[in-house]
Amino acid sequence: MSVRQKKLELIEAMNRARALEPSSFVPNKLLDTLIEKMHLKNDAELCRVLEVQPPIISKIRHRKLAVGATILLRMHEKSELSIRELKELSNASVH
Repeated sequence: MSVRQKKLELIEAMNRARALEPSSFVPNKLLDTLIEKMHLKNDAELCRVLEVQPPIISKIRHRKLAVGATILLRMHEKSELSIRELKELSNASVH
């Protein structure tokens, strides 16, 4: 099997996995609310405040990475939003 074929299979597997994710996961609303509440300009400032590398926020925004417990706690500590509010923001449905 060539490298190209392996890459295509991997992409297909990722797309299938993404299709199985709950459609209710809406990271943009969560991230945008945090930026607004903390009076930040963009994702780069959010990264600095949360003390995470920019690719982490990017992967969350593009639904390639779920919001884990560690980052959820950091969001809670820095924004003073409750864990429940943060979880509700990340699971809010888009209308």
